[in-house]
Amino acid sequence: MAKKYIKRLFDDTLEFSLKSKGAVVVEGPKWCGKSTTCKRYAKEIVDLMPLKTRDELILEAKLAPHIFLNSRSKPLLIDEWQHIYFIWDQIKVEVDEASEFGQFILTGSVTDRDIDDKEYERSHTGNGRIIRKKMRTMSLFESGESNGSVSLTKLKNGEFHISKCNLSMEDYAFLICRGGWPIAILNEDKEVSLAQAKDYYEVLVSDDIFSLKSIKLVKDESRARKVLRSYARNVSIAATTQTLIDDCTSNESSFDKETFYKYLNALEYLHVIEELPAWNPNVRSKTSIRTKETRHFTDPSIGAAALGLTPSSLFRNMDTFGLMFESLVVRDIRVYADSINARVYKYRDSKKREADIVIVFNDGSWALVEVKLGGNEDIDNAARKLLDIANDIDVDKTGSCSFLMIVTKGQFAYKREDGVYVVPLGCLRN
Repeated sequence: MAKKYIKRLFDDTLEFSLKSKGAVVVEGPKWCGKSTTCKRYAKEIVDLMPLKTRDELILEAKLAPHIFLNSRSKPLLIDEWQHIYFIWDQIKVEVDEASEFGQFILTGSVTDRDIDDKEYERSHTGNGRIIRKKMRTMSLFESGESNGSVSLTKLKNGEFHISKCNLSMEDYAFLICRGGWPIAILNEDKEVSLAQAKDYYEVLVSDDIFSLKSIKLVKDESRARKVLRSYARNVSIAATTQTLIDDCTSNESSFDKETFYKYLNALEYLHVIEELPAWNPNVRSKTSIRTKETRHFTDPSIGAAALGLTPSSLFRNMDTFGLMFESLVVRDIRVYADSINARVYKYRDSKKREADIVIVFNDGSWALVEVKLGGNEDIDNAARKLLDIANDIDVDKTGSCSFLMIVTKGQFAYKREDGVYVVPLGCLRN
């Protein structure tokens, strides 16, 4: 019996992209649901995953790329398209000649940067004809854990109602370790669903990270595990690369920086990590803005698996719980922001003021967000900090402030007297 399909926020993104561009490249981590979603919009599918048919399809694409692309119904989905990366220029030609939208969908877990082919590197980018879209793991709203009673879009427009969610700390611990993998969400057995992130991690460190053609890493599973653990220990922190290296080599011989960068590049190409860039607004004071990116996995469950964490063991170190919870919030807000064409950043300045998340909307307005796992005192301090930062930003040059929000593990969404919203993660949606 086929598993039911859970509607994704990405559905609307893909549908619009097919109406406005000739081809869409859908990228994202393995197991996030790219193929399942894209198949719903394709009239025909070329699946390059099965080994028994892959060689024949590759040969066909090489010998007769025009026939390969035009003998099939459109939209044509080419799944794991990186196996025939050389067809990129032919796709551009077909899109140009047909002058029609929605002809091709290309999916893959690895970006084209892993291809070791100089001719391909010089090929046309496809700008104006082909659009790239990133699909992420599922947010809590998509998986049904968030009731969606507080919308970022409505907050931006000044619409808000007091609401409540029923998620507990135990629930958030489970959701961090389970992650947003569709296969885990669809499985009702909690132990089985928790195993999916662990399985993802094991394949990553034993195989995937060494599979990239342009990043020639010598296979060393022990080192791969150390890199992932070091990164996980520094999640939600603007840790320097040297800090990560030192963490990897605290009790053994050195880890040269060049090799370490190769590991980070491989993890980025595989969509395992996605660092949060710094926001650099115009401020009225002479305060310097810090530009170091903040470390995040595309899904917090990868970090939990790297550290061997379980929902119960998260409670043994509340600092780690807080950092993992922040990463969970970042993942969800990224999903929501993608669906409304907004961008997500981090703010930090020389006065040691921080906003964990900055949402910049497509009209230039912005929102500051703090993430707090603690109680009322933490919320009070976070609200004062957000107000202080917002008052220092030159809105005439940067754009107006839409709202200030503290995302918590609490149960009630409400607006404070100072105008700052306090919202449980289990109430949020796009």
